[in-house]
Amino acid sequence: MSRSMSRTATGLLAAASLFLVAACGESAAEPAGNASAAGGDDTIVFAAVPSEESESLQSQYEVIIELLEQETGKTVEFQDATDYSAVIEGQRAGQIDLAGYGPFSYKIAKDSGVPIDPVASLVDAPDEEPGYKSHAWAPAGSDIKSLEDFKGKKICFVDPASTSGYLYPSAGLLEAGIDPEADIEPIMAGGHDASAIAIDSGQCDAGFAYDAIPSILVESGQLKEGALESVWESEMIMGSPLAMNTESLDTETQEAIRTALTEKANVEYLVESGICENEESCVLPEESTWGFVPVTDEDYDGVRKVCETTEAEACNAA
Repeated sequence: MSRSMSRTATGLLAAASLFLVAACGESAAEPAGNASAAGGDDTIVFAAVPSEESESLQSQYEVIIELLEQETGKTVEFQDATDYSAVIEGQRAGQIDLAGYGPFSYKIAKDSGVPIDPVASLVDAPDEEPGYKSHAWAPAGSDIKSLEDFKGKKICFVDPASTSGYLYPSAGLLEAGIDPEADIEPIMAGGHDASAIAIDSGQCDAGFAYDAIPSILVESGQLKEGALESVWESEMIMGSPLAMNTESLDTETQEAIRTALTEKANVEYLVESGICENEESCVLPEESTWGFVPVTDEDYDGVRKVCETTEAEACNAA
């Protein structure tokens, strides 16, 4: 897909408008107004972008939703967003109270003036730092063995606002002497799973997705074991944050959400409180085996540095 980032951003914003009208029942042009404007005084609107099958996304958040409702006394209305731009514009308009971001889309939102604070990110152990890596994937047995081999090929990315599916891959390509727009044919797959599946099916010669996606797709039966091999990996990327809207939520609700996510949104507490029957049945997003830990805005300065390196138009898309 050899088209400019400006046209891509325009398309994403159009999709965002459709999401906001359909999912929230209000015009994106309406001001946020008073606190709790998103879902009303008794409702918290929580949006996230599917990283794999959209029908499974809400089930991944079921115990977190139950915890938030228990801790805030409010009903949580969960929405599948069409893409990260829909989340950004929804929070800018005051129609989304709490949202799951990628590190890059969070940076775009925060630095463009969206009134949000990052709260927490997922880990697999209580003493672990949140983070993951981007990988370049090629079909097993392909003659593509490094980023240098991407020149002239059809390359799958995830989304222009994806950290591990676009930003860090662009930096890696530039370091390898490959222009992410001029030297390859970039194709936006729309999701990490879609990118990996497109590589496997031959729609793309190679492409990018975060480190765990092949194993997730193998487990779900969508990819054969060993079908893809990694030919590059990025430096560690700060974990994806949940961020709350500091204008649509009143102070008391903000504090209740922060406490719930940073102190109680973990397997140990969820089992003790009776929300989960046991550790084995306690399903968390992204197959986390522990839960959430606190994050701050400064934790995403590494993403800002990569934006400076790539000078990507998408860094200022919102």
